[in-house]
Amino acid sequence: MFGDMMGMMGKLKETQEKIEATKLRLNSVTLQESSPEELVNVTITANREVKAITINDRILKDKDQLEDYLILAINKAITEATKINEAELAAVAKEGMPNIPGMGGLFK
Repeated sequence: MFGDMMGMMGKLKETQEKIEATKLRLNSVTLQESSPEELVNVTITANREVKAITINDRILKDKDQLEDYLILAINKAITEATKINEAELAAVAKEGMPNIPGMGGLFK
């Protein structure tokens, strides 16, 4: 029993290290999302860090529309980055979870 516990602890430590490595790797995964007509583009990492925002000169004359398009593009980028982030981290966590009876359905 004690050996099983030590094995589980080792597996959990290994999983935590893999999670941290995945988080670092996700810093280099970038996505680009755009507003309608691609007047505003946002580049973001899978860890939800905005890296760049580009704005087409045509929209600079309409402050309200620019603000709306910024919000749309940023929110789209955050949503997509979150999907990738959560899927990647869940896959690593699921792979590293010990087989504990009664907890099989936890990470489906």
